Amino acid sequence: MTRPNHVHAWVAFAAILALANPRPACAQDAPTANPTTVHVTFENERVRILESALPPGAKEQIHSHPACVVHFIEGGKVRNHAADGTSTDAEIEAGVTVYREPVTHWAENIGKTTIRAVIVELKNPH
Repeated sequence: MTRPNHVHAWVAFAAILALANPRPACAQDAPTANPTTVHVTFENERVRILESALPPGAKEQIHSHPACVVHFIEGGKVRNHAADGTSTDAEIEAGVTVYREPVTHWAENIGKTTIRAVIVELKNPH
């Protein structure tokens, strides 16, 4: 059996590498897939704001984000796993803010500090 070709992209939750990847149907909404580490703090018709706290050793479930802005309150060392099975390690610095295209991924904290971020997901204005 041959597998269909997919468009693959590197994923960097650390936001050092902010690249796009199509959303597979199996990926869930971030707070639904990760209710203990990701919480909705605000939502309206234009944006949804998430708070994320990933303690040392924690591993997320695969999930998707639309285009978003990520601000890291506390940094650390993260391993990001793309939907295609590739992974990327990154060191996140506190205070960094980046824009990220839509992404499907899961992350694991491979460092010794809790990684805290605010994620502003952008909604279609129409």
